[in-house]
Amino acid sequence: MKLLFKNASILMEDWSVLKNGFLGIDGDTICYLGQERPQEDFDSEKDMSGKLLIPGLYNMHAHSPMSILRGIGSGLPLDKWLFDSIFPIEARMTPEDIAVGTRLNMMEMVASGTVSFTDMYDQTWVTLDEVDKAGMKANLCRPIQCFDPSETYEDNFRSKESIKLYHDINAMNNSRIKADFSIHGEYTNQPHIVAAYAEECNKLGGRVHLHLSETKKEHEECKQRHGKTPARFFYDLGTMELPVIAAHCVWVEDDDLVLLKEKNVTCVHNPTSNMKLGSGFMPSQKIKDAGIRLCIGTDGDASNNNQDLFEEMHLAAVLHKGYHLDPTMLEATDLLTMATVNGAEAQGRENCGKLKVGYKADVVAVDMDRPHMMPAHDVPSLLTYSAHGSDVVMTMVDGKILYENGVFLTMDWEKTKFELDACMKRLF
Repeated sequence: MKLLFKNASILMEDWSVLKNGFLGIDGDTICYLGQERPQEDFDSEKDMSGKLLIPGLYNMHAHSPMSILRGIGSGLPLDKWLFDSIFPIEARMTPEDIAVGTRLNMMEMVASGTVSFTDMYDQTWVTLDEVDKAGMKANLCRPIQCFDPSETYEDNFRSKESIKLYHDINAMNNSRIKADFSIHGEYTNQPHIVAAYAEECNKLGGRVHLHLSETKKEHEECKQRHGKTPARFFYDLGTMELPVIAAHCVWVEDDDLVLLKEKNVTCVHNPTSNMKLGSGFMPSQKIKDAGIRLCIGTDGDASNNNQDLFEEMHLAAVLHKGYHLDPTMLEATDLLTMATVNGAEAQGRENCGKLKVGYKADVVAVDMDRPHMMPAHDVPSLLTYSAHGSDVVMTMVDGKILYENGVFLTMDWEKTKFELDACMKRLF
């Protein structure tokens, strides 16, 4: 199936805009991009007048089933929020809850331009099935935890589930869905479990997704427990021998940045969650200046409380300028890079993250015919400072439209609402 978008403004890989352009798609791949109408024939055409086509966005740190916990524990610091409010409810969640939470979360994402997400949760086989049916891209992992110092690695069922998930996803041979390994965090694990898990993961290859130095309490208590920072903890135990996607990194120290750069770690900025939980501000400019890859994420709906990456880009752009009294920090193009090509690279997705011939057709259409989107003097700044997720009118993944003009084409909105109501009655 060949589709041609015509009369479109197109955001190019150098962040310039091609006006009244054409973008052709053959199957799951971009086959044409240019000012002139292509000579070849297409099966169908879409007039995109008044629309800006941009690369799909990458949410690099999410807990998708937590959409059903939206707002739970608001006003609490991370440790009390997690241990007193979230963990007790999560212990009661069934596969049905995980399924509807994942689907609701994906609806939020595709309706606001996200095409791929890196997700950390348990009962991950349920999320896997939902992602497969919805048509999104995702890197999925089952995080390991261990609170009992006497527990052996052989008895840790979470690590077994994590390794099994890795093999199961690879056996699917579905390029949209990738398996990552995951360690929830230093403060939810024991060193001998982390070391044994890292050794097994290193033999298999892949990536590791973890929380790193999210709060001052977590960071300082790790130094008290182990005489080292969380970054050094994971470095010394072999975790960073694989590519690591480290969420938050709010309290990383200068010496930590040397380790993160050495091991090519990706740091994920989650500005809303970090501010809502009172965790602080990632030193994003310092991380960027150190040559470390930066991405952006929402975290879960329980600590955000939405999945709008346009909002995250906006906050990440303005909060550091205000905090440091420096308007030159993190330019609009930096934020767009974090949300697109950097995300694709961190997820291990070649030929993704750009609108470019030969790249996957992950295309988002933004409606420019709105008061807050006019005039378009500087489109990257417009996308970073003015746009909302609700300005998205189409989201396409691998050449398949998942959302268009308020309609979900691969997920059932009415069914999801009905199932959500049943989950709420059972859980609460």
